[in-house]
Amino acid sequence: MIDIKQNFFELFALPVAYQVDQQQLAGRYRELQKVLHPDRFSHLSERERRLSVQYTAYLNEAQATLKSPLKRAQYLLKLQGVDTTSETSVTMEPAFLMRQMELREELDAAARAADPEAALEALQQEVADELRQQRQQFEARYQADDFDAAAGAVRKMQFLEKLVLEIEAQEDQLLD
Repeated sequence: MIDIKQNFFELFALPVAYQVDQQQLAGRYRELQKVLHPDRFSHLSERERRLSVQYTAYLNEAQATLKSPLKRAQYLLKLQGVDTTSETSVTMEPAFLMRQMELREELDAAARAADPEAALEALQQEVADELRQQRQQFEARYQADDFDAAAGAVRKMQFLEKLVLEIEAQEDQLLD
């Protein structure tokens, strides 16, 4: 069985870092999934079956966290005692907030553009570039042990990830 007291990186035998070898993650996930799959415990006691389900849930949460750049960044900060998932009143830089408003206006305008697909594609690329910059910013701040600045980059990543989902939703509406 696995030790659910291990952090997610230890579980997958990965270094605790923002950059993760996705192939190694996927391979180790498949290995652990085979060992922990609840069907392998169907003949055992109720307690052992329940533990298998708990281990599998832990494994799935760990894999999803390490696979996602945003969740991985949040988890790295959580390991340092910084919680960026339950914050309610965080001040953001006014320039960043203004930029978010501009991007949302571009998203609204894309639907009315002569070529909405091209407008959405251009916006998606713009947001992807900004998201890449924030990921790089996070990694640099995290490696420098500047966890407050790293948390600021995570907050910006959250905004940008949400915008990516809104762009994708608008693209889906165009295709319908």
